[in-house]
Amino acid sequence: MRARPRSIAIDGPAGSGKTTIGAELARRLGYAFLDTGMVYRATTLAAVRCGVSVHDEAALVALIGRVQIAVSPPAVDDGRVTTITLDGEDVTWALRERVVDDNVSPVSAHPLVRDRLLGVQRSVASQGPVVMVGRDIGTVILPGADLKVYLDASVEERARRRQAELQARGVASNYDEVLDNLRQRDAMDSGRSVAPLAQAPDAHYVDSTSLSVDSVLQHIEDLVRGCHC
Repeated sequence: MRARPRSIAIDGPAGSGKTTIGAELARRLGYAFLDTGMVYRATTLAAVRCGVSVHDEAALVALIGRVQIAVSPPAVDDGRVTTITLDGEDVTWALRERVVDDNVSPVSAHPLVRDRLLGVQRSVASQGPVVMVGRDIGTVILPGADLKVYLDASVEERARRRQAELQARGVASNYDEVLDNLRQRDAMDSGRSVAPLAQAPDAHYVDSTSLSVDSVLQHIEDLVRGCHC
C-alpha cells in the first residue's frame, strides 16, 4: 500500500480556489491546513491600521515583531475555512477587504518580510501532515513537498468567483473593478523578483475554469492516491 503524501503544496493565482480546495482536502484527509496568503494579509491589515507604509520594508519587519498573528480552525460557522486573529481580534473577513487586496502584493514582495514569516510557515509543516496553499509553496516554502499542485483558472472566471464571494458576504462589488484588481495582482505576483508566483517543475497543473469544486477535489484526491511518497 502506498503511503499518503505528508505534505501537499497547492499554488496558484488569486481567486483560483486554492483556499476552498485546500481546506476541504485537508478536512477529508485529516491534515492541518495553512493558507500562507492569510499571514501576509494579516500583516497588511496591521500595517494599514498602524499607518505603516506597505513600501517600508524595515518598518514592516519591525511591525511583525510587535503584533501577534494566529491561525486556527474555523471558530464560527459562517463559511470561513480558518480563523485568523490579529492581537486576539478575529479579522478573518477583514482580510478580504479591498484595502487589503490593494496592498498585500507590495507587502509580500519584500524579501525580509517573506524571510521573517518563512519560519512560521515551515513550522506548521514540521508538526505533522499538512495541506499548504499560496503562491510559492512548491517552489520556496516547501520545495520538497511530497505532492505539488498548481491550481489555475481564467482571470475572468476568477473575477466572477471573487465577486460572488463578496456579494455572498453582503459586500458591494463591481465585476470590472474586481477583474482589474486581479489582473494587477497577477502582474505583481508573477513579476516580483523574490519568490514570484510560478508553477514548480514537478507540480501537477489543474485548470479549474470549467470544473466544480467536487471535480477538482476528486482529481487531487486521485493524485494523492497515486502519489509515490
